[in-house]
Amino acid sequence: MLCFFISIALFNCKPAEDNKIATEHIKDFNFDWKFKLSNDSISLANTPEFNDENWRTLNLPHDWAVESKFDSLLANDAKATGYLASKGYGYYRKTFDKPFNENEVTYVLFDGVYNNSEVWINGKKLGFHPYGYSPFYFNLSSYLNKNGKNNVLTVKIDHTRYADSRWYTGAGIYRNVQLITANKIHVPVWGTFVTTPEVSKEKATAQIIVSVKNDFSSEEHVVVKTSIVNQNNIEVASTSSNLSLAANSLKNVTQKIEIANPSLWDIDNPNLYKAITTIIKEDQDINTYETDFGIRTIKFDTNKGFFLNGQNMKIKGVCLHHDAGLVGTAVPKGVWKRRLQILKDGGCNAIRISHNPASTELLDLCDEMGFLVQDEFFDEWDNPKDKRLNQNESKSTDYITRGYGEHFQEWAHKDLEAVMLSHRNHPSIFQWSIGNEIEWTYPRNAAATGFFNNMNWNGNYFWDEPPYSVEEIKHQLETLPRGKYDIGETAQKLSKWTKALDTTRPVTANFILPSASHLSGYADALDVIGYSYRRVLYDYGHKNYPDKPIMGTENLAQYHEWKAIMERPHISGTFLWTGIDYMGEIRSPWPVRVQPSGLLNTAGFKKGSYHMMKTLWTNEPHLYIATQNIEKSLNKIDSNGKITAKNPEKWKHALWEWQDVNEHWNYNTDAMISVEIYSNCDEIELFLNEKSLGKKKLSDFEDHIYKWGVPFADGNLVAKGYKDRKEITSEIITARKATQIKLSTEEKSINANNYDVSHIIVQLTDDNGNPVKTDNKEITYEIKGNAKLLGIDNGWKKSVQKFQTNVNTTYNGTTLLIIQAMDKADDIEVLATSEGLPSSSIKINIK
Repeated sequence: MLCFFISIALFNCKPAEDNKIATEHIKDFNFDWKFKLSNDSISLANTPEFNDENWRTLNLPHDWAVESKFDSLLANDAKATGYLASKGYGYYRKTFDKPFNENEVTYVLFDGVYNNSEVWINGKKLGFHPYGYSPFYFNLSSYLNKNGKNNVLTVKIDHTRYADSRWYTGAGIYRNVQLITANKIHVPVWGTFVTTPEVSKEKATAQIIVSVKNDFSSEEHVVVKTSIVNQNNIEVASTSSNLSLAANSLKNVTQKIEIANPSLWDIDNPNLYKAITTIIKEDQDINTYETDFGIRTIKFDTNKGFFLNGQNMKIKGVCLHHDAGLVGTAVPKGVWKRRLQILKDGGCNAIRISHNPASTELLDLCDEMGFLVQDEFFDEWDNPKDKRLNQNESKSTDYITRGYGEHFQEWAHKDLEAVMLSHRNHPSIFQWSIGNEIEWTYPRNAAATGFFNNMNWNGNYFWDEPPYSVEEIKHQLETLPRGKYDIGETAQKLSKWTKALDTTRPVTANFILPSASHLSGYADALDVIGYSYRRVLYDYGHKNYPDKPIMGTENLAQYHEWKAIMERPHISGTFLWTGIDYMGEIRSPWPVRVQPSGLLNTAGFKKGSYHMMKTLWTNEPHLYIATQNIEKSLNKIDSNGKITAKNPEKWKHALWEWQDVNEHWNYNTDAMISVEIYSNCDEIELFLNEKSLGKKKLSDFEDHIYKWGVPFADGNLVAKGYKDRKEITSEIITARKATQIKLSTEEKSINANNYDVSHIIVQLTDDNGNPVKTDNKEITYEIKGNAKLLGIDNGWKKSVQKFQTNVNTTYNGTTLLIIQAMDKADDIEVLATSEGLPSSSIKINIK
């Protein structure tokens, strides 16, 4: 009997490939495009006969801005976008053959084009799309050449408004493009929605809403079958529905499927399922559509915080902009994967995509790697934001800074809907954010708080509660003159649109002025309230608005921020600003080219703040040694010879950038050095050249930073930490003169697919192999073999060396070089040479 039941179970769990399902044809449409950047509008470029032989041939994704030189002359007009020139009209043309079939439809799908794009096919304009972050598609079917030959797709991008955002945007077709072909009876683009309304350990119910489109001029009768397969490609459940479709119509069918003993998606075990929907006509499979999804539950409690699959947990998140240093915004998946893995290793479990919708590829990685995602729609609503100084919104009126606010009234609903339809099956997404720090653009909201234009207030916005009472703020909002648009009304509209498409995730927003936004109608539109740099109001908000869950949605990468969250069960967590340095939004003079608030720099190298947050966000023992001359540090030696903070209260109000520290042990003999150790160990003993400098306990340091004052001597500085009966050791060693170039990579073998990348870390070392952090060299690189150099970046905030070059000067003795495979297998050699040093090389296998 047991054998009988086992045989039945094995039959029901048959591999999906045995079902003989015909796959819908989705073609990678990124290869062999022609490109030209022009100062002028070229109208004839949209016609098929236009001669583009002299245009550059390239593959997508492509960002033309990152290919530019950093230019100090852009300081006045494009400082916010990182000193990289991007002004102009970009033209992309692709000539392709497509056999014509009157029973098929063909779509072109763009995941992101920056921005103000027009799309043409064979001389016919398909449409205009202004927003640079929302996906869009067009039906090409009626415009394709009937002979199937020489179709010409043209994309024109108007980026003459080159300073239209507060950060580096990039320019071009910077995300993936697909050509999709299907039977005229088909599931259209973004045509499914999978939710899991009932979840337990024993079973889960998956609800699949399937849209089916009939483009025939006759009524059609079909069967819609959906099979669920697990990560091992084993079918675990299926269902079918009969459907009648009127001519030229679209109809939705709702299916429910029970999944026994489901493998839940969570941050540690991001289990994924696939729903394979097949349309069957007269026993023939005529269309299939695949939808990846996860089974999980999310809940926000006003008193206890956030729950994932019933487990209470803190959101340990970071904000990310969409550029990735040397590759700009055309980010290969492998580049994102490396960056996300470093953040994951540091304890990060959530990503806020700021301040715009994510790429599909980034969301796929978050699904696969186990990150919660807040997907954000807009940075501008009815009124514009200032792009130069981020504070003078009413004065930002010139042509080059006109951004999405110009299109919001006409396009907001369309763009929000496109983003949600495209993204809503990703299990990683657990919040929809309708806006970021919008309040500044509605003047009465700022005035109502009492922080500004109030002669009687002498406090600090970051650290003080509002000078006005709740009643006074309410009075101010009722009496101050309203503008053309009302923030509460717009928020309600956006929230309504969001919930029309998905009620399984909460709607949130990032409040920069929460004391006013709770009363302006803005908070009424939201399910979860996000506070931006206002941890001082966590208790204020919980007391005055106890029915609203609150969390930090933009906060500082400092201990005081996390301490405030850990002390309050009702605060769900945070998103730190930022996970990685990003170009633009510059507040310092040239040549600072980035906003340097990241846990990682633009090359993905770790900073002190990364190590601090890792000690707070992970349970495994961790320690990191940082040093600095006592004069330059935050510390001093007191009259008793003990090291102490110059300002014992300073850590409580630390802002975006981490303190100036080094990770080397190279100073003048006997110079007093401040040694800081960031660790979660309960106790640490420090040794210099095997001599103990004493043990100290973490509980003795209010700011969570171990401190020693150490007179410098050449040798080894070793820290031994103890946590949960485990010992961990870290050391830094005095390095001699740089005599070697060391090349290393974790990606020694990559695929010949035009996508895979290898990150090569370049480090200067001395004769003993010790990393040299106090010397820098200009290094020239040569790539031998079938790969291309994507660029070089040493990560320094003041480095204005061109990315797209084979020459780069190290910073702290190191730099990052990224190569990308082409389309042929080969053995690649990367050669590094520098004057006065022996050359060095590394081999990468392209398979």
